[in-house]
Amino acid sequence: MTTTHFGFESVDEQDKARRVRSVFDSVAPKYDVMNDLMSMGLHRAWKAYTVLVANVKPGQQVLDIAGGTGDLSLAFAPKVGATGRVVHTDINEAMLREGRNRLIDAGVCLPTLVCDAEHLPFADGHFDLVTVAFGLRNMTHKDAALREMNRVLKPGGKLLVLEFSKVAKPLEKIYDWYSFKVLPKVGKLVANDSASYQYLAESIRMHPGQQELKDLMRQSGFGHVDYHNMSGGMVALHVGIKC
Repeated sequence: MTTTHFGFESVDEQDKARRVRSVFDSVAPKYDVMNDLMSMGLHRAWKAYTVLVANVKPGQQVLDIAGGTGDLSLAFAPKVGATGRVVHTDINEAMLREGRNRLIDAGVCLPTLVCDAEHLPFADGHFDLVTVAFGLRNMTHKDAALREMNRVLKPGGKLLVLEFSKVAKPLEKIYDWYSFKVLPKVGKLVANDSASYQYLAESIRMHPGQQELKDLMRQSGFGHVDYHNMSGGMVALHVGIKC
């Protein structure tokens, strides 16, 4: 049996996707509310900075992986205009449904697709930009997913990975206290689910830090990779350019 991590727990590799899906099935209805509460609204600034760095132009093709409730897709849609396209994807149908409904409510119509980032159903060299926000850490084979993202990008295309990362040392103790003592209690109170938010806190600690993810992106075929720390390293935006 090949094992991988599910938070701090070691599980059968084949079982991880099912368990991650169960987490997001549970949190989907309260996902946006919890994002605001968990980050004290900071996730909006992190995503706004991601959109700024993306610098999307009219006519471009954009792939939003692990797009969930559609924050980035909603921001990119008016920027690509009528001649471009944003494809909104997620492996979790419940999250994708929440996002699709939100996009429709906002008057935005774009392709919405359930798909696995490790096996993207798109042609080589199709997209100008690929984004994944707070989704990479939940993927079983991050290297395979990053290679797929590289494959579907055009030469010179850009990958943006927005993800929780390694917080600066002076903040570690208070961040750990908040993550493991406060966050599950808020999850229980608001979403009636403490276990899923315990997993989310653990999954952040198991995710590669800034330099490790930069190295992994280089190994996955990106010629130039850089990262931008935000909120004391709590979150980092990694930018990869396809050769």
